[in-house]
Amino acid sequence: MRPWKLLTVASIVATYNELLRSDPDLTMPIAAIEALVLLLTHSPSSTISETLDLLEKSTAHLKQSIPNPIGLSAGTDLFQRYLITTLQRPGQLGPAGDFNAIRAHLLSNGRLFIRRAKESRDKIAAFGRGFVRDGSTVLTNGGSRVVASLLQQAAGEKGGPSAVRFRVIYVLSPAKGDVEGSSAEPEGMETVRALREKGVPVATIPESAVAYSLGKADVVIVGAEGVVENGGIVSRMGTYQIGLLAKAMGKPFYVVAESHKFVRLYPLGQYDLPIEQRVIDFKTEEDVADEATQQQQQAQPTPNVKSPDSSDVVDYTPPHLISALITDSGVLTPSAVSEELIKIWF
Repeated sequence: MRPWKLLTVASIVATYNELLRSDPDLTMPIAAIEALVLLLTHSPSSTISETLDLLEKSTAHLKQSIPNPIGLSAGTDLFQRYLITTLQRPGQLGPAGDFNAIRAHLLSNGRLFIRRAKESRDKIAAFGRGFVRDGSTVLTNGGSRVVASLLQQAAGEKGGPSAVRFRVIYVLSPAKGDVEGSSAEPEGMETVRALREKGVPVATIPESAVAYSLGKADVVIVGAEGVVENGGIVSRMGTYQIGLLAKAMGKPFYVVAESHKFVRLYPLGQYDLPIEQRVIDFKTEEDVADEATQQQQQAQPTPNVKSPDSSDVVDYTPPHLISALITDSGVLTPSAVSEELIKIWF
């Protein structure tokens, strides 16, 4: 039985994880919104105050249970703003005091937003394909679905009249949960295969070869987990160093991201993100021995709580390294992000 059949605040994390597993194209913010819509659909709340209380508790529980909640926070905050704005004008949604009419409007519009958000990659690809010039070489990294969509649309049909002739340097990182002897493939290999099938020459490189390879690239295009208020981005670890190198070598550095990833967060620096990451973890031999002992004695992990993974770590790329952001709302400068965040998207 799928977890949303008996959806409660306690099961919201299982629902969120199940949505991500069942739909590989789903982003974290949209999975969070869809989980909240499912919760409201199956909840017995009959008043505005009960609905808001349920939403607040569920959102807090979801954020606390995910090691890196920055991406999903964009979705939960967006949905909360929409809900509060809608509930402030109930008279426009039906007879005054008719909570059922308000509830029906909330749920239908929530589903509409989810559908539109899923379609946003096509809009971004249409805006962004012009940044991939004929004869150019693009450097990218990670497993961003929106970057993959943009590059594949630029490639068009193999040998077709609309196809752009370009090459790709793909920076590959270990697969999530990758361990020694694992058969898991690096993130991005699916995109590499798809591009090669379309006739695009693709070179794969390790992260250590970025500086060496950038001299052969004309443009850098990356994805993001979140776009923060100052126009910077939070993305997979290694994106910041690519941005620094691109700036030093005079290469345009473009970010492609859906507008539902814009998050109300203003980090002051690399170590100001509201998540705990053990990237720099100093240890002595005694610490290593104690950790090994604790792991042997540790009980079973808490259900529905994902354990931190080395591939989940992120870094912050400041706005001065970013040439432009390609979104479903158009091509934005980093300074325009704060204005975009003010808008109500529902």
